[in-house]
Amino acid sequence: MDFHVGNGFDVHALSPGRRLVIGGVAIPYEYGLLGHSDADALIHSIADALLGAAGLGDIGRHFPDTDPRYKDVSSLALLAEVMELLRADGWRVNNIDAVVMAQAPKLEPYIEKMRKNIAQICRVDGRSVNVKATTTERLGFVGRGEGIAAEAVASIVKSL
Repeated sequence: MDFHVGNGFDVHALSPGRRLVIGGVAIPYEYGLLGHSDADALIHSIADALLGAAGLGDIGRHFPDTDPRYKDVSSLALLAEVMELLRADGWRVNNIDAVVMAQAPKLEPYIEKMRKNIAQICRVDGRSVNVKATTTERLGFVGRGEGIAAEAVASIVKSL
């Protein structure tokens, strides 16, 4: 087996008038994330981790914000496309571990649905996907409620 690991990081500003989507879950909140797609920072960080593990660049390369096809698109659809790229090259996901950094809203009630969304698209057992949420103790842009960040590590495997 060939075994690779990649990491991903993403951040988006919070903005009024946008829907907040994290992990493919619409979360009731007064602000949403600003971006060309639905700006799902968690899914973007996971997609970047998977692409990095496979040596396939990043989501900006595959889904540029200058392309109108990706305007307001669900990031779950982007993750599905990333998975097709990996599968075409013989890779499968081994596991994903991710953390969302948000001062508010509280994400714990939505974590299980996020995990299920990610596991379904990546075609893995739910135990192979871990999602955590944390605050930054009111420090930095996250702590001031200006944005939300996410970081992910993913491992992929390929039979030789």
